[in-house]
Amino acid sequence: MLSLRFAHIIHITLLLFLVSGASASYGANRILVVMSYEENFYWSQEVKRGIEQVLAADNELHYFYMNTKTDFKGGAAKAQEAYELFQSIKPDGVITVDDNAQSMFVVPYLRDKTRTPIMFCGVNAPAAQYGYPNQHISGILERGHIRESLAFAKQLSPAIQSVGFVTFDSPTGNAMMAQIRNEADSYPVNICVTRIVRSVSELEQVASQSEQSCDALYLESMGGIQDGQGQPMDYQAVSDRVRSYFHSPLLGGNRIHVESGALSAVIKTGEEQGQTAAEMLLKAIETGDVTSLPVIQNFRGHRIINVTTLRQFNLKPNPIVLSSAELITSEPDR
Repeated sequence: MLSLRFAHIIHITLLLFLVSGASASYGANRILVVMSYEENFYWSQEVKRGIEQVLAADNELHYFYMNTKTDFKGGAAKAQEAYELFQSIKPDGVITVDDNAQSMFVVPYLRDKTRTPIMFCGVNAPAAQYGYPNQHISGILERGHIRESLAFAKQLSPAIQSVGFVTFDSPTGNAMMAQIRNEADSYPVNICVTRIVRSVSELEQVASQSEQSCDALYLESMGGIQDGQGQPMDYQAVSDRVRSYFHSPLLGGNRIHVESGALSAVIKTGEEQGQTAAEMLLKAIETGDVTSLPVIQNFRGHRIINVTTLRQFNLKPNPIVLSSAELITSEPDR
């Protein structure tokens, strides 16, 4: 009888747990993560992996995607939805990812309006642009390893003496171009062009004009650019289009760039951004103090080479350079 009663108690306890819909262990923190971009966007996935390395096991995570890579104009309405979710779940902490989540969501709805600790990551603009840090907001800035990527590319191809930089006209693209222009004097190459493009036809024009004046083109922050029919282009499509007009190496700063045929990069990672923001948020929740957590910047870099592109340009670098990097290949039809 006692064993039956004990089994009944266990059964009821398990049933209550399942009905409650709890997705984390007892005592877990409820965390809201607001992503600027789409769920299937490579950077969102990288950041999510970093967050979950720290928080997935013992916390209740809620994700919201603002989808502003493909629908920037809809960002304001998505931010309103994110705020409604914030009010509904009453999170113990918030992580906001990339610039659009700051300008559209945090600044109008949360900054100085709540005591909830907020950690940002993936922010390309200066933190002060959003009024950060303050009593309840801190985080990690995103800065590309551009100087390092250029030096690495020159180890693979010493003929790269002049590089053009092209970004798309978006908050991220504008911030990246600001970084490039601020750092330009320290780059180990001559800069043949810096352009922020607003359309794929303008991108094609820049690529064609750079054919004779640049040894390489560095493409950055192209998410959101549309084809002639108004459809968003992924990075592979952007790279293919540029290569139709520009026949020297392409460079970039993220894994997706090299996977799409860029020669090489010293990449920054979304994992570092997400992991760091998550660690900072846990400290803020545990201590109740955000002001002791200064705004920081990513520092990890990972060398990566596309050996398909290496062979395409008949480059034969020192084997020591190859041994220090991750080697990948493009798809056979690229």
